[in-house]
Amino acid sequence: MYVIGIDVGGTFTDVVAIDGEGRSTLAKAPTTPADQSAGVIDGLTRLAAELGIGLGELVTETERIVHGTTVATNALLERKGAKVGLITTEGHRDVLEMREGLKDERYNLRLPPPEPLAPRDLRLGVAERLNSDGTVRVPIDGKSLQAAVETLRQENVEAVAICFLHAYRDPGHERAAAEAVRKALSDAYVTLSSDVLPQIKEYERVSTTVVNAYVGPVVEGYLTRLAERLTDAGYAGPLLIIQSHGGVTPVDEAVRLAVGTVLSGPAGGVGGGLHCAEILGAGDLIPFDMGGTSTDISMIAGGEPALSAERGVAGQRIALPSLDIVSLGAGGGSVAHVDPGGVLHVGPESAGADPGPACYGQGGARPTVTDANLLLGYLDPENFLGGRQYLDRAAAATAVSQIAEALGVETIQAAAGIHRVVNTRMAEGIRLVSVRRGVDPRGFALLAFGGAAGLHVTELARHLEISRVVVPNVASVLSAWGMLASDLRVEGVRTHVGDAATLEAEGLSSLFQEIENEGRARLAEWFEGTVLARRAADMRYGEQVFEIDVPLDEVDWTAPDLLNQVASCFHRRHEALFTYALEDQEVVLVNARVAVTGELPATPREAELPDRPAAEPKGQRPVHIGDWQVVEVFDLAALAPGQAIQGPAVVESETTTVLLRPGDRAVATPLGWLDIEVPGLEMENGT
Repeated sequence: MYVIGIDVGGTFTDVVAIDGEGRSTLAKAPTTPADQSAGVIDGLTRLAAELGIGLGELVTETERIVHGTTVATNALLERKGAKVGLITTEGHRDVLEMREGLKDERYNLRLPPPEPLAPRDLRLGVAERLNSDGTVRVPIDGKSLQAAVETLRQENVEAVAICFLHAYRDPGHERAAAEAVRKALSDAYVTLSSDVLPQIKEYERVSTTVVNAYVGPVVEGYLTRLAERLTDAGYAGPLLIIQSHGGVTPVDEAVRLAVGTVLSGPAGGVGGGLHCAEILGAGDLIPFDMGGTSTDISMIAGGEPALSAERGVAGQRIALPSLDIVSLGAGGGSVAHVDPGGVLHVGPESAGADPGPACYGQGGARPTVTDANLLLGYLDPENFLGGRQYLDRAAAATAVSQIAEALGVETIQAAAGIHRVVNTRMAEGIRLVSVRRGVDPRGFALLAFGGAAGLHVTELARHLEISRVVVPNVASVLSAWGMLASDLRVEGVRTHVGDAATLEAEGLSSLFQEIENEGRARLAEWFEGTVLARRAADMRYGEQVFEIDVPLDEVDWTAPDLLNQVASCFHRRHEALFTYALEDQEVVLVNARVAVTGELPATPREAELPDRPAAEPKGQRPVHIGDWQVVEVFDLAALAPGQAIQGPAVVESETTTVLLRPGDRAVATPLGWLDIEVPGLEMENGT
């Protein structure tokens, strides 16, 4: 039996199957932007061929499929979501537009504010009002509500977001409004803030709810088509969707909370990073995922990923807890251009899957990172995707020559410039993830994955003075592979603002237990097995205007000093994040959170390599590293455990290539991974 992970990227759809012995088999297929489900089925068909069986036999012998999708992300980035109406408290319809009075670039006076997903004429106020404690100040007015619903019906909206003031205290008014909307607009996607984000802070709540309404119909349509295609192929098992927080959920729940899939694909990479950290026994890793369209960077410190509720995508605020991932428009398909001032830029625009880089021979004519890497000798034009796709060096040279002419240099110098510029951009992204938290990246190892990462990662390590780089043998599909290490997860939150010193211990303990019980009940609808719960809180000092996430795993919830323990957890967390704590100041607990997880069978389990003689180079080729050098080329799959390779050299597999620069030393681990030692700058300079 198999378990299968699927990650849809901007250029390729990655598919990986793991059998009962822990053996991984992988395949790639071009992503089909018009309907991603077609690319998924193509990827599964290629995977079945790799296993020597048919598609029907593969899906029949598959226990579960875990899927990461970019449908919600693309809908936001391309502004191709649903036509959304907003029903809100009378007098509050402009909260979505006023935001928090700030712009993303507050000193850029020419920057226009992001356009709201729900236009003003579709943001309608209803006469109703709750007090901050949940008591009714103004009962919901039926005539006002019906007028708003009728307006949305006449405007043929596809989705309706409902967000009333203080509805996180009592969802009654929102539910009444939802009932009226569903009667009048039976086909509309309807979502309530009390379901999506039942917590304090009005702008965050309304923005997240509107985003959910905007992407919900798109996600629903895609997952429905995918489920139908899988059923037609003979698959009868569960289809699980990975969420932005790293857990997985069934399709129905993913549709209900569609905004939770905005970082679906990158979250699989963090899941893979966590599993790699466990395998390597290294708690401090920087997962670096460079694919065809973008680069995703995150951080694992002490074996735990960083979380954030401050996520913004395409100018829209999403306040759900999510893995803290920095995404850059820097991938193999990123387009290079020279601005009017003669400065070379790479990205964020990408050639994508269609037409793709010029060297793909699909009609692309603009220079990309992949074109530059081909000209520099880093890629074998005869062995791309295991030889299934030929790379056209002449087409790449023609494309890159545009940059050369604009800069007044030779074509190979332009290619080297493209390579250096994209490396600099990605190094800055890693600094953003680490240094902004006060963390020195030199104490971390770089975990490189994604189809393009191996060609750039050791140079990034030099930029950052990082001495260790790890490249798994499943690097090109690690996000899909990592999804199979994720568990089912339900997030619960309840606002409970109060000074920790004055709260009642029994009441606080009961509140967390209530949230946990609700999560367990929801999980029981889809899952029978071991269930765990982790508690946390959003807390701040009394004079602060922002909260931090504080894990409460160490708290004894029956102890008489419960509140002191909670406050101590906050002080320690604050000191870890910001290097100081103010133990004489009041501590305020804002939101209580519980993550309830259902443990799925432990996968993936990697099989170790057999003992065998060290592999000989499979050939040589010239590569450009400062100047042209002829280097040996090794087959990653043929390496023996413990075999060492001294750079400069190239190590290839069917779906990824690793460039070892002068001074690099790579050792094949028992699992067939590359553990690379990168020399410090002083060693390279001979000092």
